[in-house]
Amino acid sequence: MTLPPRRLVLIPAVHRTTHRIGLWLQAAQPPLEVSQGEAHLLAHLAEAGASSVAALHRAFAHKRSSLTTYLDRLESRGYVLRAPHPEDRRSFLVSLTPTGSAAAGRVHRRLATLEAAALRHLSERDVHAVRMALQALQDATESKRRPTRTKGASP
Repeated sequence: MTLPPRRLVLIPAVHRTTHRIGLWLQAAQPPLEVSQGEAHLLAHLAEAGASSVAALHRAFAHKRSSLTTYLDRLESRGYVLRAPHPEDRRSFLVSLTPTGSAAAGRVHRRLATLEAAALRHLSERDVHAVRMALQALQDATESKRRPTRTKGASP
């Protein structure tokens, strides 16, 4: 007898929310004129300051080719500057230009408005619980343990 699959509890809400955040950013007036991925990179740089490409990769877990594409587009619009990292010549340091700081500020304000509206009716305890659940999902994706294979399953 086969058991029905266990219903997903968090993942569908995370997927829907991520997609809706992207749509919400696209609906900004005046338009932000950046993709969702670019918007999140700009907002991150606004908060974190100049970051190495490796740090951006760790923060977002984008495929390296996707991250490079986002950075190429942001650099071509004059939003970011990639310069050799002063502490690691094999790496680049990504920083916002003045134009990029202005764009990042618009993105960050838009996201802050959304977050404030979402958190308005939640207690600190509720917010802590949500953050813990999201961190647990992130930790599970980064686990070094490999999933257990079912007997007879092919690799």
